[in-house]
Amino acid sequence: MKNKFKLAAAVVMVIGFAASSALAAVQPVQLALVDPIQIFSAGTSITGLRLNLIYGRNANVKGLDLGLIGVADSSFSGVQYNSLANITKGNFSGCQIGFVNYAVNAKGLQLGFINYAESLNGLQIGLVNIIDRGGVLPVMPFINWSF
Repeated sequence: MKNKFKLAAAVVMVIGFAASSALAAVQPVQLALVDPIQIFSAGTSITGLRLNLIYGRNANVKGLDLGLIGVADSSFSGVQYNSLANITKGNFSGCQIGFVNYAVNAKGLQLGFINYAESLNGLQIGLVNIIDRGGVLPVMPFINWSF
């Protein structure tokens, strides 16, 4: 009888922890001072609004990203408007507006002083525009594109 109770308690605890971690995987709002001083950990995905007082970092972000420096480790979809830097280490779709914009695979618009994309299906407007693969030219001043 004791063994069945222990087994049942263990199963309930495992299911409870799994459910809470699954629910915590995506959050609607993130507020970050600097990573790791932010409401949710860097591994959390954000769908909604992320405010980066200095530096915010999350796995995936969908929605609006505002602040000084914003980093998406995997993917970003929406508008990244961080005054110093927007960094997406994976797939980006939408608009990046900031002093420096970086995306690995970008679809959309990069508007800033320095824009960099490993591959781009879209437009870059800035002083230095770099498309590693597939651009009109690898480096162009003022405007660069690849469709």
